[in-house]
Amino acid sequence: MVTPQPPDGKEAPPLRVVYFGTPSFAVPALDRLLSSRHGVVAVVTQPDRPRGRGHHVTAGPVKALAESHGLPVLQPEKIKAPALLDSLRACAPDLGVVAAYGRILPDELLALPRLGFVNIHASLLPRYRGASPIQRAVINGERSTGVSIMRVVRELDAGPVFESQPHPIGPDDTSLDVERALAALGADTLLGVVDALSRGNAVETPQDHDRATYAAKLTREDGRLDWNETAERLHNRVRGVHPWPHAYTFLSGGRYVIHRTTLRLNVEPSALKAASSPPGTILLAHGADLIVAAGQSSALGILEIQPENKRLMAVRDFLAGHPLRAGNRFEDNPPQPPQ
Repeated sequence: MVTPQPPDGKEAPPLRVVYFGTPSFAVPALDRLLSSRHGVVAVVTQPDRPRGRGHHVTAGPVKALAESHGLPVLQPEKIKAPALLDSLRACAPDLGVVAAYGRILPDELLALPRLGFVNIHASLLPRYRGASPIQRAVINGERSTGVSIMRVVRELDAGPVFESQPHPIGPDDTSLDVERALAALGADTLLGVVDALSRGNAVETPQDHDRATYAAKLTREDGRLDWNETAERLHNRVRGVHPWPHAYTFLSGGRYVIHRTTLRLNVEPSALKAASSPPGTILLAHGADLIVAAGQSSALGILEIQPENKRLMAVRDFLAGHPLRAGNRFEDNPPQPPQ
């Protein structure tokens, strides 16, 4: 949406912005604001947490960018802390911007900037409100998604929308791929909305609440592969839970993480006997091919696999050290110990 300039041709004054965000998704939008005519007067981000394999306490991506630009960084343990409100009130912000901050903002905070708060949401609202819009869209096999810049209100992701931009989801895109694309798209879309707000001619469109769907927060259970599902649904789940919690299955008492799969098999489906094999049965384990029977006589190719507590491997390397054979069967659940 292109918003016209004021009739007198004068540029509206820049806005004083407080920015709320924590993970990598929120970095491009902050970066765009920092290079714009508007001023970021403070950044609020989650407290430092243990990260990575060594669980070392490190700063989040948004904090790192903010500190590199010498911005004041606030990391409240409690979002309702009076000290946070006092600090932000002293900044005299015109607008608050939220991008994957990770907490619900209280009413007294929402009322602090004179223009309120806007949020970058990674879906085409009102679809996929909630904590995991990208992952749920990929798991559900959606062909497209997008970003919405919306006003933050008390009800979750229910505020009117300033602007939305669509983005396609490729058949092999993971949630990480889509997140990176939407982070850049959201940054571009946000800046146009902030400019329109500064001019006083931003347009807000109420959502159709009857069309709303909810994207629940992911849990580890979302990564469990049910081999009775079709190969397409399994492939979508593997893509959707990457990079967390990752898809997993069990074989001979061991847990295996499945990182990448394919529906494009190197052999003729008729040669695999998927129709007569129980779901989860390995149909082919040779060279670079690890093909598994799935529901409704379909078959899924595994490309990258990781045995528990071992490194991630391409299937060719994995099969070289793990003598699997046709007829072995992946299970949905770990074996139960004897009573």
